[in-house]
Amino acid sequence: MENITLKFLTVILTTALFLISSQAYSRDSKIMFSIEEAFASDDFKEKLDPDVQFFFGDQQYPKSADSLGTFASNKKTNAFGKSDEKACRWVFLSALISLQERVKNEGGNAVVNIVSYYKKNVVSSETEFECHAGNIMAGVALQGKVVKLAK
Repeated sequence: MENITLKFLTVILTTALFLISSQAYSRDSKIMFSIEEAFASDDFKEKLDPDVQFFFGDQQYPKSADSLGTFASNKKTNAFGKSDEKACRWVFLSALISLQERVKNEGGNAVVNIVSYYKKNVVSSETEFECHAGNIMAGVALQGKVVKLAK
């Protein structure tokens, strides 16, 4: 009888822990953050090449000489123990660095019409980017057109 009770308790506790842990890790909060504030941080100033320009949403940009293609960047970062804002800014920077590398590889000097593109859902804004934050991961996906702006 004790053996059956012990097995039953083990099954109940294992099931409860599984349900609790899956709910704890399933948070996926959509949060919008300021692009301007992110670009003002020292990390952005240090890691982004000033020769590569970024234009978000419908921002006006100089007439482009060559369109080099539309590209996406989907980045994730460890958010454990970090505020949503800190994790989201870091992963936003990672996504921009990825687009910056694409610009250089394609021979361009700017990315225009940048939109948030999380799970292929387009959110266009000139002032904010979309981040999805959970308990252990944060993600930002961006899509934009790489161009070579006329000088």
